[in-house]
Amino acid sequence: MKIVKQLLDFYINSSIHVALSVYALSWITLLIFNLPYDENILYFNFYATITGYNFVKYFGIAKWHHRSLARWLKVIQVFSFFSFMLMVFYAFKLETKVLFILAGLGVVTFLYAIPFLPKRMYLDEQQNLRQISGLKVHIIAAVWAFTTVVLPILNNHQELTAKVWITVLQNFVFVLALMIPFEIRDLKFDSIKLATIPQQIGVKKTKILGVLLLLIFLGLNVFKEEIITHFLYKEVIMTFILMLFILFSSKNRNKYYTSFWVEALPILWLLLMLS
Repeated sequence: MKIVKQLLDFYINSSIHVALSVYALSWITLLIFNLPYDENILYFNFYATITGYNFVKYFGIAKWHHRSLARWLKVIQVFSFFSFMLMVFYAFKLETKVLFILAGLGVVTFLYAIPFLPKRMYLDEQQNLRQISGLKVHIIAAVWAFTTVVLPILNNHQELTAKVWITVLQNFVFVLALMIPFEIRDLKFDSIKLATIPQQIGVKKTKILGVLLLLIFLGLNVFKEEIITHFLYKEVIMTFILMLFILFSSKNRNKYYTSFWVEALPILWLLLMLS
């Protein structure tokens, strides 16, 4: 049982789980727009997510404690290096337009982790984008939305139509809602100075906001030229499941509630879409 827990922790801590979620949302985009399975963009998004998330999560630790890194962190570093190499491999197979957008997303990821602004602009000691009051969730949702919608569309030589931008907005809103259980869980860890959503409006109103975001996510379908019924009812199922996770969230939930179960919802959504 201990070995199973260690493997599960590595699976989560090495960002494989979150990378599968990004992979799933990217594939969902291809299904929604009736595009073929695109190995290059899907695998790129998978390995880029591992590389980006591990860079953001472990940069500070690796920088200051490189010689005394715990064994598991050293393994994650090696794993991240090979993921980076695979990311580069698939990057060379992507369309030029995609690479330009990736450059912008890469800069955002870099600034998200690396100190670069004067301390007076920050409320905590770390000087990176993730520490700016209230900005973290919006950055993550925007990066996810562009990565999982715009990149697959452009790599398949499709135009950025109104339907594409509506889907971008839907994914942005969906990811914002998806992050609410994380925001509530982190209440006991986050500095009050970070001004996260639950810190600003309280847990109850944050849950209400999450439900409203999910209603917006579904409601945006009315602005699409056509609504594919068998996709829509699967979105409704996913909305209901995520709503339950939001409503039952609390700061006392164990880490697997969010880091495994909530994070797995895009994967479940993909399985529904493929069924």
